Amino acid sequence: MTLRIALLTHSVRPRGGVVHTLELADALMRRGHQVTVIASAEPGESLFRSTGFPVELIRLPVLSGDLVEQVRRRIDALVQALPALLQRGRFDLLHAQDSVSGNALALLRAGGLGLPRWLRTVHHLDVFAQETLNRWQERAWRAADGVACVSDTWCAHLRDRHGARPERMFNGVDLGRYRIAPDAGDAQRLRTLGLDDPGPPVCLLVGGVEERKNTVRLLHAFAALRRRDPDWAEARLVIAGGASMLDHSGARRAWRQALADLGVAAGAELPVLLTGPLADEMLPALMRRARVLAMPSLVEGFGLVALEALACGTPVLVSKRPPFTEHLADSPAVAWCDPEDTGSIAAGLQAAARMPRLAEPPPVCRAHAWERSAALHEAWYLRTLHAGIHPPARIERLPISL
Repeated sequence: MTLRIALLTHSVRPRGGVVHTLELADALMRRGHQVTVIASAEPGESLFRSTGFPVELIRLPVLSGDLVEQVRRRIDALVQALPALLQRGRFDLLHAQDSVSGNALALLRAGGLGLPRWLRTVHHLDVFAQETLNRWQERAWRAADGVACVSDTWCAHLRDRHGARPERMFNGVDLGRYRIAPDAGDAQRLRTLGLDDPGPPVCLLVGGVEERKNTVRLLHAFAALRRRDPDWAEARLVIAGGASMLDHSGARRAWRQALADLGVAAGAELPVLLTGPLADEMLPALMRRARVLAMPSLVEGFGLVALEALACGTPVLVSKRPPFTEHLADSPAVAWCDPEDTGSIAAGLQAAARMPRLAEPPPVCRAHAWERSAALHEAWYLRTLHAGIHPPARIERLPISL
C-alpha cells in the first residue's frame, strides 16, 4: 500500500531531528511511499541538503522578542500556512518531528480543521524556565494520535512520568555517507577549516556550545590534557555545528569565561575551533579526520552522532548513562565517562585516543540502518490508519489557545 506522508520538521538547518526527518523520508520513499517534507525556514534560508523528494518550506517572519514570543510566532506561521499545504498534498498521514509542528497541528485540529491522522516523534524533552514552553512542549505530543521515541530511555520517561504509550522507533546510520574510506574531496574541505591531514590530533564535538552537550566541561578536560599529556600538547578541539532555535546564550557566556580562565585561544589555526554550521559534506570528512569524537552529553535523545563517527572508524567518548548505554555497551571503539566529572571526561578522552581506528563499521552501525527504521515506521503508520487508535491521554486539561 502506497501512502502519501508528510514529515514535518522545525528547521532547514543540519540539526539531529532535521537529519532524522530527511533520512527517514528518503528511506520511506525507497519503500514506495510518496513523501513530502514540510520544514520551517527563516528569511533567506534554504534546506542544507538536496533531496530526491519534495520539500515545502514555510517561511517564518523575522523573529524578535524573548524565546516564548519567538516560539509563539513560529507556531502561528505554521497555523497560517499549513491548511493550504495539507489540502494540496492530500496526505494520508502527517508525522511531526518537533514541538512547533506538533503545536500547530494540535491547534488546527482543535480549531475544527479536518486533519488526517497525525503522529509525533519525541526525540527528547527539555525543561524550560518558562512554564508556557513546558505546556506547549507537552501539548505537542499529547494531542497526537500516536507518539514514538527513538530510545528506550525516552519511551520509559513518557510511559512512567506521563502515562503515555509510546512506540519504540530507531534512528539509522547512512553508511554511504559515513564510511571508513575517505572521499576524494576530504583534504580540501579540511583545509578550508585550517585542518591539515595529517596534522595534530583532533577532538571533535558536534552540536555547538550548549549546556546539554556539556561543552564547557569538555573544554576544561581538553585544556587539562594539553597541559599534562605530551600526546595532547598540540591537539585541537573542534566544536562543529550549532544551528539551534533555542536560547543558548548562558552556555555561550560560560564558554567564553572558561576560555579566558583557562587561557585557551580559540580561532583559525588555534587550539580551539568553533566552525558554526557546516556544509553537508563537511561533517563526514571531519569525523574521518578526528582522533576522538567526544559526546559527554548530559541529555540526548539517541546520540546518533556517535554511531556516525564509529561508521567512519573513529573511536568515541560517550556518557556512561542512557541512551548511550542502550546500544553502545558492547561496541568496540567506545570509551565512557561520568559527564559531570571533568577528570572522568579527560580520562575517557585519553582512553578513546589510545584505541585503534576501526577497519569497518561495527555491528551497532549495521543494526541501525535507515531501512530498518523505515520498515518500523511503515508498520506504525499502517496500524495507526487501520487499527484502533488510543485517544490522546488527558488532552482535555491542556490549553488550546496560544
